Amino acid sequence: MFAATFSGWRFWIDDSSEWFARCVAVKWSSVLSRERSEKFAVEEALESIAVDLQGEAPDLILMFVYSSQTDQYPSMAEAIAECYPDAALVGCSAAGVVGGGHEIEHEPALSLTAAVLPGVQVEVFHLLPNEMELLGDEPLMWHRRFGFEPADEPSFVLIADPFTCDANLLIRALDDAYTTSPKVGGLASGGRAPGETQLFAGEEIHSVGAVGLVLRGNIVMDTIVAQGCRPIGAPLFVTWAENNVLCQLEGRRATEVLSELYDSLSSDDQKLFRRSLHLGVVMQEGEQEYRHGDFLMRNVIGMDPESGVLSVGEQLENGQVVQFHVRDAKTSASDLEAMLSRCKQDLGTASPEGALLFSCLGRGESLYGVVDHDTNLIASSLGSVPIGGFFCSGEIGPVGGRSFLHGYTSSIAVFRPQYSQLG
Repeated sequence: MFAATFSGWRFWIDDSSEWFARCVAVKWSSVLSRERSEKFAVEEALESIAVDLQGEAPDLILMFVYSSQTDQYPSMAEAIAECYPDAALVGCSAAGVVGGGHEIEHEPALSLTAAVLPGVQVEVFHLLPNEMELLGDEPLMWHRRFGFEPADEPSFVLIADPFTCDANLLIRALDDAYTTSPKVGGLASGGRAPGETQLFAGEEIHSVGAVGLVLRGNIVMDTIVAQGCRPIGAPLFVTWAENNVLCQLEGRRATEVLSELYDSLSSDDQKLFRRSLHLGVVMQEGEQEYRHGDFLMRNVIGMDPESGVLSVGEQLENGQVVQFHVRDAKTSASDLEAMLSRCKQDLGTASPEGALLFSCLGRGESLYGVVDHDTNLIASSLGSVPIGGFFCSGEIGPVGGRSFLHGYTSSIAVFRPQYSQLG
């Protein structure tokens, strides 16, 4: 609620209303500074944001900074808060950042993504590890912690410390508490030991737990999860599995089926099979056909030729549908293209205003041999939408209606207003 004066009359306007949201334009900006001085980097980035947002104060700022001089993080957060005291600030340190149309890896860089979000309630949170354990898997406890119900239709952006946060526990708990709410994010990167990765929540700097955003109101967060794999063979039914051990497929020993599949492949695919074999697990039952994005990719971590079983990085159940997959640079690119095409089709006439990219450290230039690969693909598909983000130690995003922690993945949040602009 804020006051406005018109022709001598003073009005109180509800800035969370649908009417207000339709009258004020949504604006996003993503900027990058490669200044080696943290002070100058923040100044340069803030100046660019002011230009992009045409002088309007943002409601939200995400800061991703190369993990180098951790003693400068508090002053960087303070400078941003001093410039935009009403903006919700969240972010982390990382081994690489995304912003301003570029991906910078293993070099000093600062990415700021800012947004003017009329009619959107933006909340920043920090969760300590022991708090997550106390909240457990009780949905009502999480509803009380955040202060809203699933009917409020929140969207979550999650950033977790890889050393002190049980990200799988957090993701499962939020899925149970807010089943239909989209959740996307990643694990901070660049640290080699506990305390070396930093999380930002407002002006506070944390080295444990998780931080994040809750977005409600005039905003829709669409998600894209590109796991970078290509199917080989045909979908198969699991007929015997115990925990993460796959014993039988279609009534036959798992290794026997796998051996036949290997023999049927081309020499190039056999090479990929030997170094990048994955099992895709369908997470949504009852489908007649399976498309890109319907499978959760997990590593095949071992096999026992004597017993004929495979060990997989996921709990399996009898009756599930699975399919073997392989991964390389070409399949990663084509998978992302397919997922972007699917997103664009789902968007229809709606136009995205901003995006966040949470990309695995194993992607980027080391995988593709070129810089800015995924960012350029997103821009070519969705248009010149501002994209911010960072390279992660693990990526969070949904597959088949449930959220998971992934590897070697690009998890993308695409934002658009819920209400169309008046005029």
